[in-house]
Amino acid sequence: MDIDHLIPAPSTIRPPTADQNAPTPDPNRLTAATTLHTAPGTEPLAPLLRGTIGAATGLALPDAGDAGDAGGIVLRLDPGIPGGPEAYRLSTDRSVQDVAVLIEGATPAGVFRGIQTFRQLLGPEAFRRAPLRGGQDWPVPRVTIEDSPRFGWRGLMLDVSRHFMPKDGVLRYLDLIAAHKLNVFHFHLTDDQGWRIEIKRYPRLTDVGAWRSRTKWGHRASPLWDEKPHGGYYTQDDIREIVAYAAERHIRVVPEIDIPGHSQAAIAAYPELGNTDVIDTASLSVWDTWGVNPNVLAPTDNTLRFYEGVLEEVLDLFPEDVSPFIHIGGDECPKEQWQKSDVAQERIRELGLAGENELQSWIIRHFDTWLSARGRRLIGWDEILEGGLAPGAAVSSWRGYGAGIAAAEAGHDVVMCPEQYVYLDHRQAGGAQEPVPIGFVRTLEDVYRFEPVPPRLGPEAAAHVLGTQANVWTEVMENQSRVDYQVFPRLAAFAEVAWSELPAPAERDFADFERRMSAHYKRLDALGVDYRPPTGPLPWQQRPGVVGRPIEGAPPNR
Repeated sequence: MDIDHLIPAPSTIRPPTADQNAPTPDPNRLTAATTLHTAPGTEPLAPLLRGTIGAATGLALPDAGDAGDAGGIVLRLDPGIPGGPEAYRLSTDRSVQDVAVLIEGATPAGVFRGIQTFRQLLGPEAFRRAPLRGGQDWPVPRVTIEDSPRFGWRGLMLDVSRHFMPKDGVLRYLDLIAAHKLNVFHFHLTDDQGWRIEIKRYPRLTDVGAWRSRTKWGHRASPLWDEKPHGGYYTQDDIREIVAYAAERHIRVVPEIDIPGHSQAAIAAYPELGNTDVIDTASLSVWDTWGVNPNVLAPTDNTLRFYEGVLEEVLDLFPEDVSPFIHIGGDECPKEQWQKSDVAQERIRELGLAGENELQSWIIRHFDTWLSARGRRLIGWDEILEGGLAPGAAVSSWRGYGAGIAAAEAGHDVVMCPEQYVYLDHRQAGGAQEPVPIGFVRTLEDVYRFEPVPPRLGPEAAAHVLGTQANVWTEVMENQSRVDYQVFPRLAAFAEVAWSELPAPAERDFADFERRMSAHYKRLDALGVDYRPPTGPLPWQQRPGVVGRPIEGAPPNR
């Protein structure tokens, strides 16, 4: 039983109430007679519990009816639980209650987080899709856990543009992040290398923009190519299914439509979106390599109207209750074409702007106003600070802490995701065995010692840190297995950083976290996750001869 192997670590764990001189009480047991009672407000959680714990144990967990059952599982709401909307209390101590398992939450989201802890208590086999042995009773340790998250934004960004992940893979990742008590899925849907969301009024975005003829194999300096065409996209019904699936698991979805840079796929589909007075945009195709692309959107009224049309459909697909934030990218937008474009320079003069940075800021402010009028909030990468930022916009701070600190001190909400700590495409160890090694070495321990709130932030500015997010850029991750390898086990460490109240980084007990990971690796095995083993990559996980871009030394702490 895994009472002392929980990840993320809960706020408090209390052993059963009993005479200290008495023998340790026997555990509860889930049996074929165990029922499930859902109090008002928790009814939608019943199929989720039965679909995970019920499937793994082989127990039907029938409905107990209105009164509940002394031998059963009870889900109910208790708004008085301290710790915010995701707080929960899980008790399996029958000395203080008249049911076998009681999971209470401040809201249904809190009950759902409690169910994830309950699943861990049952052991790694509870993470399988079917029982390994029939007719088995399942022991449940007697314990009371009270728990709540440190941050309200605990996210994972998945890039499906560089390498497309089919819908079932996305749904699988929603299950994985839910199991780790993460609650935000940042869905990077558009980039130079592919447009992945159906927009009905602009069909060429997927007819043309979702496909490339070949793909660079390895880092952009590699001489190798995968000559197979690559692509794919999500239909609008696929998107609705993904959003509904996330909502059931109390995960918010942040769709990203990248502007004004990272847009060659869109320009390839609709050449008039590009700077036609500088280059022959009709000759562009969906980009087949990596890096920062010079082909950016033209700052024209036509471009603004086009992306308003895109976003109208995006807002319809991502309802406000699930997607209050819309990410518009805003990063890595080279200004050379604007500098050479008569159209762009005339717009700068017309608006009285100081230069190209303020021109980008004007575009961002336009969409901030547009989204705000429709009840949504704009969020973008930290480059959107350059040239001035609209008051209500939020910032994803990726180029270290500095931009996030500046944004928070200026009164903007911030999600901390500095690349030197939580870019999971960075390599996990040194040495030639790491597949397509990119960036700095960022070990499991490095991620565990990540602190989202810089100590030099004062209390007022620190209150603007909404939370934190790990990012997964998939240039060198050609399939789901490669994504798994880069994400796990480090996402488990990140999840604890985002959820648990931990001491200062140097004081964190990484040895204890490693001890708890011994059970968590078995959970990941049961879930079919192709994680990086602690001893290094397995032979089939390596990519010998494929060029990466390792950076030696410690990353800058900027």
